[in-house]
Amino acid sequence: MHSDHDRRPPAPPPAAAFGTAPDARAVRTAPRAPSGPNPRRRGPRPVPPGVEYHRVLAGEKRRIGRGILAIVLVLAGMFVSGFAITQAAALIDLRMGRSNPAIGGTDYTPLYHGAAMFSLALLIPWSMLVQRWLYGVPGASLHSVLSRFRFDVFGRALLLIGPVWLVPTVVLHLAMPSEQTYWPVADLVAVFAATLLLTPLQSAGEEYGLRGLVFRVAGSWSRGPRTALVVAVLVSSLVFTAIHGATDPWINLWYFTLAVSLAVITWRTGGIETAVVVHALLNTLTFLLATAVHADLGGSIADRSAGTGSPALLVPGVTVALIAAVVWWRTRGSGPALTPAEPPAGRSRTAE
Repeated sequence: MHSDHDRRPPAPPPAAAFGTAPDARAVRTAPRAPSGPNPRRRGPRPVPPGVEYHRVLAGEKRRIGRGILAIVLVLAGMFVSGFAITQAAALIDLRMGRSNPAIGGTDYTPLYHGAAMFSLALLIPWSMLVQRWLYGVPGASLHSVLSRFRFDVFGRALLLIGPVWLVPTVVLHLAMPSEQTYWPVADLVAVFAATLLLTPLQSAGEEYGLRGLVFRVAGSWSRGPRTALVVAVLVSSLVFTAIHGATDPWINLWYFTLAVSLAVITWRTGGIETAVVVHALLNTLTFLLATAVHADLGGSIADRSAGTGSPALLVPGVTVALIAAVVWWRTRGSGPALTPAEPPAGRSRTAE
């Protein structure tokens, strides 16, 4: 006697066992449905692999108009924030019976000093925001080709360049002594503290804006990397010189030499860390020496009119040029630093 189960016909073997499954063949031969529009990229555009620092924003199109807009926005942010913050400081100083240079006064107050330094430090986030907005590239890439601030590079530069940079700063101060004025002790202490805390950030802000974004923007205007480098160095250096508003030829020569040297250093090292060290040491030491001798910070120190310069400015100019030459020589074997050959895992985000 057989059960119903025994009377059922045997199940056919899986079609895949023969390698000729009808549904698999249909999948291979059936036409695919239209894919629709190309998916749009979400999030920031990945940093291009294997390129030098000044070529991160370069693409198939030169986008000169966009680059000019980026430079204008950087400069506008610098001057607008500087005006707004120093005016706010002036209002507070007025309440205390003091008139600082923001409103044409002669009282160089600690509040005015700190406001001026802080406003320039804001160039760091502002430059990152402009790059992200106009080019879609992450703001963190302004740090270096590794898209991070390399503290090891910064530390080595500070140890090696610091003692060297101190000499021309002192020589320049002795060769071009500034006028002295009366300083209340409380003001001296406050300006000294603000200099230590904020002047390095102020110098870094200028580096992110000029040797960072402006350098990259101008470096994207030419298709050849070497032509782009020349354009990037010249444009960023001329902008840096112009924004300081000097009319003395010696001072302008000094600013241009400093800017060219820092641009070359940024290119060879692949980041702004070493340039920040040079700039921050220069400004910080200058202010500290000036306060130590009770110099008139609002008068002779800030005066860049014709006749205020001196051939003594060749001393720091030659020094910073030599620093750039040493950086180039030390990287002669490896060449300028490049972005990673492949973006780190998880950093590139596209819509699937």
